[in-house]
Amino acid sequence: MQTFQSDGATLAYRDIPAEGVDLGEPILLIHGFASSHRINWVDPRWAATLIKAGRRTILFDNRGHGQSEKLYDPEAYATPVMARDAANLLAELGVRRADVMGYSMGARIGAFLALERPELVRSLALGGLGAHLVDGVGLPLGIADAMEAPSLDALTDPMQRMFRAFADQNRSDLRALAACIRGSRQTLSPNEVGEIKCPALVAVGTADTVAGDAHTLAAMLPNGAALDIPGRDHNRAVGDRVYKQGVLAFLAARP
Repeated sequence: MQTFQSDGATLAYRDIPAEGVDLGEPILLIHGFASSHRINWVDPRWAATLIKAGRRTILFDNRGHGQSEKLYDPEAYATPVMARDAANLLAELGVRRADVMGYSMGARIGAFLALERPELVRSLALGGLGAHLVDGVGLPLGIADAMEAPSLDALTDPMQRMFRAFADQNRSDLRALAACIRGSRQTLSPNEVGEIKCPALVAVGTADTVAGDAHTLAAMLPNGAALDIPGRDHNRAVGDRVYKQGVLAFLAARP
């Protein structure tokens, strides 16, 4: 992986060229909380799917995650700050416009990017995030407490246990993740969502209890559409075939 500087933080990224004919339509992928570019996009074969479809694929580890720098001040994880990281990476690579896809926290970052820097975002695919972009602030604050618990065995709440086990499995920096949860709790208003004019797809698993309703958010977006991922919860929707096929069709159809 390569690195670049963004607002004083060193972030790791990959820039993977398209296979075969390059459509000239790069896509930027933004992963979710406690994940990484590898876990969210490489292992579920999203990157392979996109480059085979002729799309230059840009991936990075959010601050506090993966191979990027770990920070411990919650303010360093404010969603607008993390959206600037995405914009700064595009600038580093000389990419003037890209499709953007984020999952969960990454979708929230992508929405802030599309609102604040619309000239950079050709289209927006929001995975694992529906109406809670507006009426929720992401994962419960208790997830931060779970990161600071002495061990998984000290936790009884199912959601806390799920995220702590995920973080432990990935050998994450738990203190950085706790700061991230506490700092990245920003929402957009319905009026702000209405200012996101680019084509947008909202893809949520039908068994997802974390994201909020996809159709509610899609209806707020001027050029929004919803995609139901049948039978998938928040974690298992990421690599689903329906999700991949839906995003490829969306990218092929948008202007």
